[in-house]
Amino acid sequence: MSGIGHDRRGAWRAALACMVTLAVAMGLGRFAFTPMLPIMLSEGKLELAGGGLLASLNYLGYFFGAVSCAAIGIKASSMVRGGLLATAALLVGMGLLHSFIGWGVLRAAAGVMSAWVFVFASGWGLRRLAETNSPMLAGVIYTGPGIGIAMTGLLGGALGRWGSEAGWIGLGLLAVVLIAVIWRVFDDGERVGVAGGAAASPAAATGSVSGSASARSDAIWLVALYGLAGFGYIITATFLPVIARQALPGSPWPDFFWPLFGAAIIPGALIGARAPVHWDNRLLLAAAYALQALGVVFSVAWPSIAGFALGSLLLGMPFTAITLFAMREARRLRGNAAAGLIGYATASYGVGQIIGPLFAAPLAQRTGSFQLPLLVAAAALALGAALFAVVWSKYRRSQAA
Repeated sequence: MSGIGHDRRGAWRAALACMVTLAVAMGLGRFAFTPMLPIMLSEGKLELAGGGLLASLNYLGYFFGAVSCAAIGIKASSMVRGGLLATAALLVGMGLLHSFIGWGVLRAAAGVMSAWVFVFASGWGLRRLAETNSPMLAGVIYTGPGIGIAMTGLLGGALGRWGSEAGWIGLGLLAVVLIAVIWRVFDDGERVGVAGGAAASPAAATGSVSGSASARSDAIWLVALYGLAGFGYIITATFLPVIARQALPGSPWPDFFWPLFGAAIIPGALIGARAPVHWDNRLLLAAAYALQALGVVFSVAWPSIAGFALGSLLLGMPFTAITLFAMREARRLRGNAAAGLIGYATASYGVGQIIGPLFAAPLAQRTGSFQLPLLVAAAALALGAALFAVVWSKYRRSQAA
């Protein structure tokens, strides 16, 4: 019994450390820009199109970080620690530098770090949970981005009252404190491999069907449709406070929709992780895409406090659940060789994220409204939901035959 207890403690240590890691790398390093953007716009430091370009540079960095992971042979714990320290430094740097080019370099570098930390921390954490027979704690890991987003939304706006410089530096110092808390946990399980094990781990038990033609077809669909998720959510995720302020001028509520989005991610990740392994991932992805499409539509069709609140909840709840289901589907298709497929899917998601702000910001600046970009984003998510349902339906028919 004592051995089991030790494994349980080790599993919780790993899950909570990875949760905090993703909160720092994703919630702060990647998404702090969302609540800071309206502050920088109001200070006259940026125009909306420039903000969209900085966002896309961050997502471009995320893309390159994701596709480079398979070629990195450094120990996972070292990559996580190095990426976290760099994330904190890059946040502080946003407050210290005052040039657009400098900000562009910092945001691109932050994107690379967030991808590296996400992939390596996911691999390290999922493998530790498999070793300690606690795969259901994966949901705890993926609450991290939501916790980080909620923190940036609440603290970013408050710190920003002293100016965007104070906001960025304050968030960087918060990252340092969180990193110090979890630093030693990554000494656990030193035998864990590097990125190649990233997403391999616990679901090998679900079985790999990588040799079949249908599996190859499903892998292509997964990579293509995962990109629609990246495009579909990113316009709202980048500009939500700006969109809400345009619709609700003078209201104090726009600063709370972004942390509400982050808070909604937390139950979504926990619920998603508890989805039985025999449930079809493609159908789960279709449902999650449909929820996000509905959330985006609410912000257009019902631009009120209630509409934005409901839209934020519907967009946030499936956010990391989509990632969880996509990783699970990749492991179903490729088993312990899933890392390559996950890398391609993550790169596709990254392309969608890059295109989103580049498409939305200039159009919104020219028309004075985000209505058309948001409707296009909702259509992309709805298309993804429909196509995942079609792929699932074809699978069911083939099984019945």
